[in-house]
Amino acid sequence: MKLNIDGLLVLFPYDYIYPEQYSYMLELKRTLDAKGHGVLEMPSGTGKTISLLSLILAYQRAHPLEVTKLLYCSRTVPEIEKVIEELRKLLDFHQKQTGEKLPFLGLALSSRKNLCIHPEVSSLRFGKEVDSKCFSLTASYIRAQHQQDGSVPSCRFFEEFDAHGRQVPLPCGIYNLDDLKAYGRQKGWCPYFLARYSILHANIVVYSYHYLLDPKIADVVSKELAKKSVVVFDEAHNIDNVCIDSMGVNITRKILDRCQGNVATLQAAIQKIKETDAQKLKEEYQQLVQGLREANVARETDVYLANPVLPDEILKEAVPGNIRTAEHFVAFLKRLLEYLKSRLRVHHVVQESPPSFLKDIFEKVCIERKPLRFCAERLRSLLRTLEIADISDFSPITLISNFATLVSTYSKGFTILIEPFDDRTPTILNPILHFSCMDASIAIKPVFERFQTVIITSGTLSPLDIYPQILDFRPVTMATFTMTLARTCLCPMIVGRGNDQVAISSKFETREDIAVIRNYGNLLLEMSAVVPDGIVAFFTSYQYMENIVASWYEQGILENIQRNKLIFIETQDGAETSVALEKYQEACENGRGAILLSVARGKVSEGIDFVHHYGRAVIMFGVPYVYTQSRILKARLEYLRNQFQIRENDFLTFDAMRHAAQCVGRAIRGKTDYGLMIFADKRFARADKRGKLPRWIQEHITDANLNLTLDEAVQVAKHFLRQMAQPFRKEDQLGLSLLTLEQLQSEETLRRVQEIAHQV
Repeated sequence: MKLNIDGLLVLFPYDYIYPEQYSYMLELKRTLDAKGHGVLEMPSGTGKTISLLSLILAYQRAHPLEVTKLLYCSRTVPEIEKVIEELRKLLDFHQKQTGEKLPFLGLALSSRKNLCIHPEVSSLRFGKEVDSKCFSLTASYIRAQHQQDGSVPSCRFFEEFDAHGRQVPLPCGIYNLDDLKAYGRQKGWCPYFLARYSILHANIVVYSYHYLLDPKIADVVSKELAKKSVVVFDEAHNIDNVCIDSMGVNITRKILDRCQGNVATLQAAIQKIKETDAQKLKEEYQQLVQGLREANVARETDVYLANPVLPDEILKEAVPGNIRTAEHFVAFLKRLLEYLKSRLRVHHVVQESPPSFLKDIFEKVCIERKPLRFCAERLRSLLRTLEIADISDFSPITLISNFATLVSTYSKGFTILIEPFDDRTPTILNPILHFSCMDASIAIKPVFERFQTVIITSGTLSPLDIYPQILDFRPVTMATFTMTLARTCLCPMIVGRGNDQVAISSKFETREDIAVIRNYGNLLLEMSAVVPDGIVAFFTSYQYMENIVASWYEQGILENIQRNKLIFIETQDGAETSVALEKYQEACENGRGAILLSVARGKVSEGIDFVHHYGRAVIMFGVPYVYTQSRILKARLEYLRNQFQIRENDFLTFDAMRHAAQCVGRAIRGKTDYGLMIFADKRFARADKRGKLPRWIQEHITDANLNLTLDEAVQVAKHFLRQMAQPFRKEDQLGLSLLTLEQLQSEETLRRVQEIAHQV
């Protein structure tokens, strides 16, 4: 259908549209017009991706000079593939409508592991191995050696791409990862480097968050992207954690031991090159004198070791004299390692800021701040000069030099924590140094500054106003949308008491209480008897789940539950969980019914949708607070309080509620779907907790369902499921939650659409 969105012609590839999609597009268009950033919360399963793509594509065509590129960031490879398929559908529709093929290029970019077609390299299991093997075949000096001596292995796909691939741009069209691989095989070119090269002139690029937020990767991949791009972070409720993880470094005794091996290898290599080709070291020295940036105009493949400090932070001046020669630099690394080793010999917890760390290192081993800043850059130069093929062996020393550069660059927003042992095993000495980032805005700041529009969107972003605070930016639009429904297909309820009137909660004080555990078991047992097909239950942590399940086993509750449904459990092992999921789906398919016990913040809660009969009820046992005794978390909370005036309690509650919403949101993946959302903890009934749930869930919690006992909950569930079992046709939705073009043009509908978006 053709839509008029505030004067912009948008081609939408379906015959019907949800009112919230129309409303969402209006908000999106306002954001693009204002050339600002936006935070938009859209209920899950209401077609967010296609709305984004259709509107931004239409905007690109109407204003080709204003918006040149769309960078769509998603979290997992399946999500990236989904976006590309939607885009393909949209372009086919465009072609049908206009009768001509659009000169349009859209592609997905992923890691070498997902794109490599070299028979030997692609068979490796881990991404790091693939990267390092690829590097050892494509680094510029390896290729130079190959030209002189044919027996040195090189990658024929990269050689072909380098020889012919750059002159011929990728033909217009939409490419997912398999399409890129097929095209690469047909031409004999490397799909990974082809994709990296093509993103510069593609109209839409779909890739992972890390390509923009992790400075080590962004410096390589996204450095040359145009300013007039629109960036979309989809499923962005965890974006602050992604930012923080990308800037942190953890150092253990084991890493330091491996570093010593690295340094010894470097020393031997320098000695060898001195005897055979001393000129090389002299040339490098001269280059470093002239300045850093010009010298290291890194040839494309060498950029494997990018600088961890945000690009504009790197000084445009020469490397300090005391680490300029290779031997001096290695001696400098030795001192740094000895210092770090001495710091790890602690018997109690130490927490300090980067400036006090720098003061201490200067007093103890006379290392100044300036050479530390250049550490990563200098190591990169040295590894290139020594022509080291297998880079992955040097990941420990690379990590240490990244740490050195970061600790000397940022005086605010980071903390250093040295713990002598893991809290879970206090008897075993296992010292670790955490250099952790507390300010999520550091990693994302260049993205906000560089691109004219950044959209942060997800199904669970409530409360919206906390995101601009912790990411430190000023959005021009902030809106949350409700779900228009022809029938109330979600039924959230809060179960606060057992039938014995004991309050149920995962609170620390009542965690071990046998009555609470029994009530939780009875809740699952009763629900397994009335809910058809699949039930997904979420616990607050793996340990809590283990304790409760063990207790249920002793009480004989598990045995009773298994009469109704089979039980599958998510574990910390990815492969085991995949098998459990597969079998869970099989049990739902063949009518035996199944229960999946999983953990909030785990793999299942984040990326897996339980469509239709795979998830007819989701039970959240307890409020999923993060482990509050973690010292890193305490430091971050303190920073948020001092820097952004966010109270600790507010942040912890916000964090718990976004994860709870994420968990229960797995059940509803569209308007034809239906499901129960059961919050099993009396604390959910409090206004401060309930108020932080997304608006589209809050609206359906009636006062009657605020503090139910088990029996009442079962009655509500039975009544709801009976209603949902009635036939439901498309005609029932038309005009209410599904609109045709004619209905959309009526004044009354447009007025209703205006009410969907709730400006914050």
